[in-house]
Amino acid sequence: MEPWVQEEIDRLVSESGTVPPPWFVFNEHPYSICWRMGGGESHRIVWWQWWLQQAFTEEQKIEYFRRWPPPYCWLAFLIEAVWGVDTYENRDNLASYFQRTEALGFGSQRDYERDLDDPKWHKVRP
Repeated sequence: MEPWVQEEIDRLVSESGTVPPPWFVFNEHPYSICWRMGGGESHRIVWWQWWLQQAFTEEQKIEYFRRWPPPYCWLAFLIEAVWGVDTYENRDNLASYFQRTEALGFGSQRDYERDLDDPKWHKVRP
């Protein structure tokens, strides 16, 4: 791990007791360019490294997301984080995972798909 990543993890944990999820730090669509460059990309790198360090149980992972509920369009991220599913490679086989997210109160596949296309995410930047 790059030293800057651990330094950022330490800073965030010192400030808030944890590393907040991406949508809390940057209110952006999961497919936004924000996550592929600059601060958004850096935060995702930090978050995933921190997440893997935690070695949470499934129950602890779910509790983390209860504390930081994702917007519906981030449910694929939750699926990947909680159950280790590569949601890109398995995009045609996610129905059972979306049933689990719905049963847990996070939202359904329909909520996810509708929110991905919601105009609220299409911001005009100055």
